[in-house]
Amino acid sequence: MSTLETNPTGDLLLVDMGNTCMVFGLVRDGVMCGHWRLSSERSLTGDELALKLRGLLKAEEDKDGQCKVTVHGVMAACVVPHFEAVLGEACAQVFGLKPLFVGSPGVKTGMAVDYKNPREVGADRIVNALAAREAFGAPVIVMDCGTATTFDVVSPQGHYAGGLILPGMEVALEALAGRAAKLPEVPFAATDELIGRDTAGSMQSGSYWAAVEGLSGIIRRLHTLPDYAGAPVVATGGLAGRIIDAMPDIDTYRPELTLEGLLLLALRHFVEHA
Repeated sequence: MSTLETNPTGDLLLVDMGNTCMVFGLVRDGVMCGHWRLSSERSLTGDELALKLRGLLKAEEDKDGQCKVTVHGVMAACVVPHFEAVLGEACAQVFGLKPLFVGSPGVKTGMAVDYKNPREVGADRIVNALAAREAFGAPVIVMDCGTATTFDVVSPQGHYAGGLILPGMEVALEALAGRAAKLPEVPFAATDELIGRDTAGSMQSGSYWAAVEGLSGIIRRLHTLPDYAGAPVVATGGLAGRIIDAMPDIDTYRPELTLEGLLLLALRHFVEHA
């Protein structure tokens, strides 16, 4: 069966380029059929990323066994400026096209931004808010736990209202070990123990429960605001899965929320306008 017969419109590639990880999603017939996660190595070159992409897509073709991957559009959110050029070089080599970046001229999100300077809002935060509004309506609150922990708030009118930014859970723990000579480096991990029995256990317990109680407290404060009482809370990000079991204030966990938002934009720009 030919590529044209099995995949008449071509595939779309979604790319979330963060400080810690790059997440890729492959879309076929409007549905995400595969996704991958790579570490965000700051020394990564366009040639290296092209090589990695070819390997990932070849593995997808081998798994599918029916249809060659033919990417005809790339939608990306990037919070590391250096990576925009890297992705651009890789896409030119592998697909012969330029990626569209959220925040670039011509890429319309359909979401008004109430920030004093809308350009200050990270592309991933806008995309998360867009995906949450699509799935849960407005108002809605997004908690994204990654290198930084962010809260993104969508107003009852459906606007990006603003949010909060605080150090990520791993970043805070690494900073503590780096500033205190006798404290070891320990991973951020869930624990049922409140009282640690050694230094490492005490650090893990302290960091875990500080995150749980601090983030729960922020959610409770947001819910005291008249416009956001009862607003659903959506958790996403690589570290969210480690804390949500202890946070009943979280209504749902959507680990691929950013890709969901990028998919909405990709369908609008590459399919509806085709």
